[in-house]
Amino acid sequence: MKRDYYEILGVEKNASAEELKKAYRKKAMEFHPDRNPGNKEAEEKFKEAAEAYDVLSSPEKRTRYDQFGHAGVSGASGGGGYNIDFDLETIFERFGDLFGGHFGGGFSEFAGGFGGNRRQQRRQVRKGTNLRITVKLTLEEIATNTEKKLKIQKQVTCPQCNGQGTKNKADIENCPKCNGSGHVIHQQRSMFGIMQQAVVCPQCNGEGTVVKNPCTNCHGTGTVKGEEVITVSIPAGVQNGMQLSMHEKGNAAPRGGMNGDLIVVIEEVLHDVFEREGNNLYLNYYISFPQAALGGSVDIPTLDGKARIKLAAGTQGGQVLRLQGKGLPELHSQRKGDLIVNVNVWTPKTLSKDEKESIEKFLKSDNFTPKPGKNEKSFFNRVRQFFS
Repeated sequence: MKRDYYEILGVEKNASAEELKKAYRKKAMEFHPDRNPGNKEAEEKFKEAAEAYDVLSSPEKRTRYDQFGHAGVSGASGGGGYNIDFDLETIFERFGDLFGGHFGGGFSEFAGGFGGNRRQQRRQVRKGTNLRITVKLTLEEIATNTEKKLKIQKQVTCPQCNGQGTKNKADIENCPKCNGSGHVIHQQRSMFGIMQQAVVCPQCNGEGTVVKNPCTNCHGTGTVKGEEVITVSIPAGVQNGMQLSMHEKGNAAPRGGMNGDLIVVIEEVLHDVFEREGNNLYLNYYISFPQAALGGSVDIPTLDGKARIKLAAGTQGGQVLRLQGKGLPELHSQRKGDLIVNVNVWTPKTLSKDEKESIEKFLKSDNFTPKPGKNEKSFFNRVRQFFS
């Protein structure tokens, strides 16, 4: 069972972004593989801290985690959801800049080269840019697991050179400036002595290679404009504004790098009948005066059909009914919200002569004179009882 992310970093749930960063730096320094060579337990704690920081440092992921726990940020089926199961290489690439010249983000001769050799040996891995799209969903679609096939315009791998930037592999050479390492060494004198730091090579942008004869189709970039049909799996219970991340479904990266991610933003379409609040649905339902006076069975519309309920004789306008489990499902849960029905008695705006004469007979009837009793709750009390 996964530990609580706040517990892993040793912070309170209201910790600020700066407090999270400091806590993560402390944990990462403590369990870094260079300080604990061969210690698998330390390596796992190092990964655990990175995963916790990855979620809590993102406002959107943190909100989902606070609301739904680990289920809110775990990978969903079909490639959706968040991908936070990364390896050491990914951690160094993503968070290395948090540690300056100590490790992961260069190396310092003064610091004894701590972590520097690993960084020096790694070439910069290019990543394609992320794509963001909006998917519109009806309440009926939100009520169930939904799949959407989307045709997306994006940067794709060049078909002529297979993303290499050139048709002939022999035309790809080691960068003469960094000798294929992807980094060059900068020296700087300080009060502590000569400081050395590895920085990204400006000539090859960290790739370690250059192309002599670039592909005429992509001009050496390895990518061209294209389109792709992507199936997006959307779990039931999503809400307006939620974002799902599909790993490496974004733009292709130059010359064989890692694709960017596809960010899917949920837009909820307004419904003609129901209004939504959280997982509950609200419905204004009208009955006729005879139905209110006599009672009887009525069919209440729901998202998946109709529900037959029995109205008591003498039903009053403004009465609130709750149909349990007829609302929307909770995200990553078996629980469902309710359908809240506000009963309104419909009063005709025009009457025929016969109808008017018939109704006028009731004016003198004592039984039709309003006589609210002590047990008749106000509108606000009737609504409040469902939220107390």
